[in-house]
Amino acid sequence: MSKTPTLRLDRLLANLGYGSRREIQMLVNRSCFRLDGEVLRKVDQKMALTADLCDRLQYFREPLDPLPGLVVMMNKPLGATCSHNEAGDLVYRLLPERWQKREPKISSVGRLDKDTTGLLLLTDDGDWLHQVISPKRDVPKRYRATLARDLRGDEGVLFASGKLQLESEKTPCLPASLEVVSAREAVLTLTEGRYHQVRRMFAAAGNHVTALHRLSVGGLALPEDLAPGAFRVLGEGEKAAVMG
Repeated sequence: MSKTPTLRLDRLLANLGYGSRREIQMLVNRSCFRLDGEVLRKVDQKMALTADLCDRLQYFREPLDPLPGLVVMMNKPLGATCSHNEAGDLVYRLLPERWQKREPKISSVGRLDKDTTGLLLLTDDGDWLHQVISPKRDVPKRYRATLARDLRGDEGVLFASGKLQLESEKTPCLPASLEVVSAREAVLTLTEGRYHQVRRMFAAAGNHVTALHRLSVGGLALPEDLAPGAFRVLGEGEKAAVMG
């Protein structure tokens, strides 16, 4: 049986973005943190990183932010960019300010371009991130595409063939599944993540995507009641669902 890891209080809180270790010392001196209702007095106190710690350890009587291993589901809004450094609207600025200072840093699990909306996953767990995006996992991703022109009717066969060659690509796309919704709307399911792949696939079929929305990743679908720009933390069952 593996031993529960521990971390000094000041290191834990600094990693979660509550401040520098010096700032944490000041907060502890002001009796800002309580464990099981008791005020914490020592920044070097070792904390057992158990699943219930976030409920037991409180900051101004509010539960502690989630421990490392955080996975967030966001309904990415139009115009937001999956970058830490670019100018303009960034998806990370939609998160609480303190979360933007966490270590390890929160990163997007793959990217959606600024003109694509829908399900975006973010995490500070690098191992989990790489599992989701690994080509070996074949995690399916579903997109609803709105098109500039009517579908020809042969796109489903073309995309499923595994022979579609995109411009500047050396290997053809893996087979993808197309569900026709209407003359100018379709749902495409991919198991790979090439640059602007959905847009480029429809372009190769003589069409243009005017709107693109990601519906699901693996077995996890974007809830209809999650508004654009809103997010929530995933539970263990939902994280597992991403892997199918």
